[in-house]
This record gives sequence, structure tokens and C-alpha cells, in this order.
Amino acid sequence: MDNRETLLHELQLIEEWEQDQKDLWFWEKLGRLPFMLLDKVTPKFLQEKAGQAVDELVSYVETGGKYMADEQAVFKRIAAVTHHPVASLDEVRALPITLMKQSALDLRKSRQNFATAQGAVAGLGGVFTLAIDIPFLLGMSLKTIQDVGMCYGYDPLEKSERVFIIKCLQFTSSDIVGKKAILEELSSMHLPERNRQMFSQLQGWREVLLMQTENFGWKKLFQLVPVAGILFGAYLNRKTIDEVAETALMLYGKRRIMERLER
Repeated sequence: MDNRETLLHELQLIEEWEQDQKDLWFWEKLGRLPFMLLDKVTPKFLQEKAGQAVDELVSYVETGGKYMADEQAVFKRIAAVTHHPVASLDEVRALPITLMKQSALDLRKSRQNFATAQGAVAGLGGVFTLAIDIPFLLGMSLKTIQDVGMCYGYDPLEKSERVFIIKCLQFTSSDIVGKKAILEELSSMHLPERNRQMFSQLQGWREVLLMQTENFGWKKLFQLVPVAGILFGAYLNRKTIDEVAETALMLYGKRRIMERLER
């Protein structure tokens, strides 16, 4: 198990990351603009398909479910780091924080590569793959947060984790004021009484997910540029998943560290 010095060192790294979070970069600010242009160039049947995909994600977040989570795949990845088989989240919770972190870092790299390839393929198809790629990226973001959470021993089937997932998504697209508010809100989530209070925040999931879709859409309009769309798609998908994975890694890591320090 971790000694106090190791936990404090890892906590310091996370707090330095929190301090480094800056205002939105240029494309995120563009994402705040109306989403009318993409609506105009996207065929109606593709808009409907994208909307259905978002509805499925909203349903997952509101009611739970496990269709996006693959425990065994995550356990296999963790076992590759620990060199010992892992069969349950209870076993994951007993691991040193450094092994949890390494497992999450490996997962982050794998998802980056997958998102890069997917984005390049989507860039080939122009508008016909763009409307499908947006909900795909949203789903991949949720799955990445879930799986990083499992690397730290958290169960995505628990209602509190669905709250945490949406907070991670909100964090990646918030300005500096929003990020500070979310960090403050999550700073006490490891406390049972605070955890219960946050259940009430499950309302409004649809609005947040649709906002995320809108932000993705504006950035991904650059994929419509011939040839260059492949590069834009690969870069934007990779960057999006990297930011989501980094946020989940830091915030889940901080929760686990705080829980151990307060034992």
C-alpha cells in the first residue's frame, strides 16, 4: 500500500495541474456560437441519426447501464501493468496509487490512438461521416472517463459515478471560472455526505450532452475541407480524447488519494 509521502507527491502533481488550467482556447470559444451552419449542410436523416445516438447516451447517463463499459478489458489492461491477474474492482482498489495511475495512462494512450484513426476516417467522408462522428466522439469520451475511473477502482454502475462523469465532461469544455467552480465542487466528493448531495445534480444531463455535441460540431466543421479534413479529424479527435482522459485521470486520482489520506 502507498506511504503518505507517495500520496502527497501525487497530490501535489495533480494540484499543479489544476493551477495550470487556463481559459478556453480559440476553438472552444467558437463552439459557443450557434450550431446553425452544421445544421444547414447536414442531411436531415443524418441529423436524426446523430440525435438518436445522443438520446441513447442521455438514457445511459440517466438510468445507468453497462453497455459502454467493459470491465474485463480494463482488468486485462491493469493486469498488464501489475503483472498479476485482476478479477474485481475490489482488487483494483487495493492497488498502489502509482499502479492505478500507470494503468490509466496506458488506457489514455490507447484511446488517443484509436480516436486519431477514427477522426482520420471520418475526415475522408466529409459531411456524410461528420454527423455520425460527433456522437461517436461523445460516446468515446464517456467510455474513456468510465474506464479511467475503473483504473482507480470506481464502479461506473454507481449513481455517484454518473455525476462524476458529467462533471469531467463539463470541466473539459468550461472556461476558467467554470473549471474553478467544478474543482471546488468535486473537492469534497470523497466525503459520503457530499456524495449524497450531488445525486440531485443528475437533472440537466441532456442539456450538457447537447452542449458537448455542439462544441464538437463547430470544431469538426473543419473536417469538411477536402484532404485537410483527414488531418483536422485526426487531430481534433485525438486532442478531445486526450483532454477528457487527462481530466478523468487527474480528478479520479485526486479522489482516491484524498480517500487514502483521510483514513
